[in-house]
Amino acid sequence: MTDIINNRDIVVVGQQAWDVDIGSNNINIAKEFAKHNRVLYVNPPLDTITVLRYKNDEKVKKRLNIIAGSEKDLLKVGDNIWTFYPKIKLTSSNWIKISKIFDFMNKKNNIKFANEIKRVINELNFQNIILFNDSDMFRSFYLKELLQPDISVYYSRDNMIVMDYFKTHGVRIEAELIRKSDLAVANSTYLSEYCKKFNPNSFYVGQGCDLSLFNKELIKGEPDDVKDISHPRIGYVGALLTLRLDIEIIEYIANYNSEWQIILVGPEDDTFKNSKLHNMKNVHFTGPKDSALLPAYINSFDICINPQLLNEVTIGNYPRKIDEYLAMEKPVVATKTIAMSIFSDYTYLANKKEDYAKLIEIALKEDSEIKKSERRAFASSHTWENNVKEIYKAINYIYKQRNGN
Repeated sequence: MTDIINNRDIVVVGQQAWDVDIGSNNINIAKEFAKHNRVLYVNPPLDTITVLRYKNDEKVKKRLNIIAGSEKDLLKVGDNIWTFYPKIKLTSSNWIKISKIFDFMNKKNNIKFANEIKRVINELNFQNIILFNDSDMFRSFYLKELLQPDISVYYSRDNMIVMDYFKTHGVRIEAELIRKSDLAVANSTYLSEYCKKFNPNSFYVGQGCDLSLFNKELIKGEPDDVKDISHPRIGYVGALLTLRLDIEIIEYIANYNSEWQIILVGPEDDTFKNSKLHNMKNVHFTGPKDSALLPAYINSFDICINPQLLNEVTIGNYPRKIDEYLAMEKPVVATKTIAMSIFSDYTYLANKKEDYAKLIEIALKEDSEIKKSERRAFASSHTWENNVKEIYKAINYIYKQRNGN
């Protein structure tokens, strides 16, 4: 049996809609599935609270038009791939604290959702489906029973249950959904170990990235707002959020060596805006930048850092930023986490703030053309094609088990 799964019908459900404004693992995976299979990408249905709160939002208006029948609910968006907007409005139930009442309401929502999916499955003549669920633990909890897929896959890409929305029922619901799925796949080693607590058929499948922009050969010159900053430059690119980043680490690096120039590229939350960093002469804030410009900023750095704060939100996340840094061939110093373990041969991992300064010194001295080439090659292996091949391997493992192989 080859790794690639061919000529199957795959139904994809998840947290993010096809018209989401940010990048989506689920959409990229669905597109990769569609290279060899027919794919139905099911958008999350509207719920009553969303309609009340965001009735003037253009995307909500679009979905209400679809429910009313004035816009199409099923659109072909590529070879072998359709996106579907369910013509239903679910009753918001997450606010209900009593588990039995929540479960009753949630099952009713699932039945409505499943009936809509069945309608379109029949329209497209999908047969013997593979159900791929991107962390949609509430709306899709009963889809295995209601849709009767040939195989059901739960995909874990974030530690969802620590987020406020999922805390009340998510701990219980997600564990049970992982348990009853045929298999679980995860984009970080931390999350695959979490899934394995509930289902032994849980697999780490890595993360796909589109690194086409992150190629130093495409860079022409330095951005105007950093070109006059002296070297060595220690840089970070991304949202500056105190939920995810440790300000103390950045302050420590800046204080350790005043000749090091710290460049921070991205939007700031209020804590960052009011931090001591703004009073330090060797710390430079560029503000938010268009994503197409980020490779040029990374290329201008001597060292890239990821001063991650260790907490429930960050501990399991796959750090896609690291792939972007490595693709640009830059030495990387980052906080040591379980998810960072796969990068250990290509980065410098710090346990505490004092380690950052020492590792930056080492990274500056050790950098070489050989190391640059190794970093680029490693990052380039993290494609969506390779990511989906690992998902196929995991699915095929279950089929082999069924066949007694």
